[in-house]
Amino acid sequence: MDAESTELLIEARGLGLVVEGQSILEDVDLALHRGEIITVIGPNGAGKSTLVRLLLGLERPTAGQVWRRPGLRIGYVPQRLQVSPVLPLAVERFLRLGNAVSARQVSETLKEVGAGSLASRALYRLSGGELQRVLLARALLRQPDLLVLDEPAQGVDVAGQASLYRLIAALRDRHGYGVLMVSHDLHLVMAASDSVLCLNHHVCCHGQPEAISRHPEYLRLIGDSQAAADGLAFYRHAHDHCHTLAGTVEEADKHG
Repeated sequence: MDAESTELLIEARGLGLVVEGQSILEDVDLALHRGEIITVIGPNGAGKSTLVRLLLGLERPTAGQVWRRPGLRIGYVPQRLQVSPVLPLAVERFLRLGNAVSARQVSETLKEVGAGSLASRALYRLSGGELQRVLLARALLRQPDLLVLDEPAQGVDVAGQASLYRLIAALRDRHGYGVLMVSHDLHLVMAASDSVLCLNHHVCCHGQPEAISRHPEYLRLIGDSQAAADGLAFYRHAHDHCHTLAGTVEEADKHG
């Protein structure tokens, strides 16, 4: 592996955030290199989106520090975008707002994300899957070193989710940037991730997707009858516990 492909893009050490006496994040370490896909998973309220804001510099930590490679270009796909029909903004116009890009660049990028036919479509008329691809195209137009996606498959049907994750992995292979994703669902992101960080205010486990999928708590969760009925293994890792040296799980106090 060459030096460029192992280049460190962003690193967090001992990252923590306390808000009004409540611990939102505690002692989080993360290092992401060029060409690597790391997925952060965990239950609602676990601090996943907060971690993203801290890494992007949108919020200041109360403990620890974040290092970003000098000159790091970040492409960000937000968790959601509310689009009002009162503002009939076309996709092409939206992608060029604040971006010094040509119509040709917009067209080529839309094609690359599988949305080539959407350039003239009103933004508010897009389906969930179409909107996510347009947001991905906007992030790619920044020619990022690091692509950050906060719940990129939200509002997308199951088939569309799998397709979107395959696209993200293919884009990484093509362009070589680093990718940080936030997701609830280990089952669908496994094939697209190099490593997984499971978060519930603190780092509960961190490793390759296959290792996380064999974690005792995860194996218990995939036996959930509703998940089995849906043919999916949704990762609802309720990490309000601690792990013993023997590998068993004991209940712990919640952060709130």
